[in-house]
Amino acid sequence: MRMPRALFALTLAALVAGCSDIGLRNLEPPGAGPDEFSVLPVKPLTEPKDYQFLPAPTPGGANLTDPNPKADAVVALGGNAAALNPNTSVPSSDAALVTASSRYGVPANTRQTVNQEDADFRDRQSRWTRLRLFKIDRYAEVYKRDAIDPYQQTEAFRRRGYETPSSPPDE
Repeated sequence: MRMPRALFALTLAALVAGCSDIGLRNLEPPGAGPDEFSVLPVKPLTEPKDYQFLPAPTPGGANLTDPNPKADAVVALGGNAAALNPNTSVPSSDAALVTASSRYGVPANTRQTVNQEDADFRDRQSRWTRLRLFKIDRYAEVYKRDAIDPYQQTEAFRRRGYETPSSPPDE
């Protein structure tokens, strides 16, 4: 009679462990909720001087209180608001970087191409991983071949004579 109880307890423990939250390492979209990065800080609303002469609403247009929120956010984060204008030239401090990165030509759809290549890569890596009973760390599973072994790197640096800090024992 003890064996079925132990088996039941072990199964229950495995089921509870599979319900853990892996947080930011989950590659699946969280749903149709709001995107916290699309929220811009805005200035407080102001009351107009005269309600009789209000401007016509402009959907998608500028706000009277906060005419340029993106530039304000860039300045608040320590950036240059002039860099948001696509017609401005590259600052001289970044000219060498832009030249080096565009020496072979830059396709106009680079971001879309890289995004699609990454999606294809994750699909190829996870073809059979969708059949799981418990939640798993998809990030580690998909990018496991690209991961660096810290203990191997530490040993390589030590063999070359570099001082390295001690690290926890390799289990």
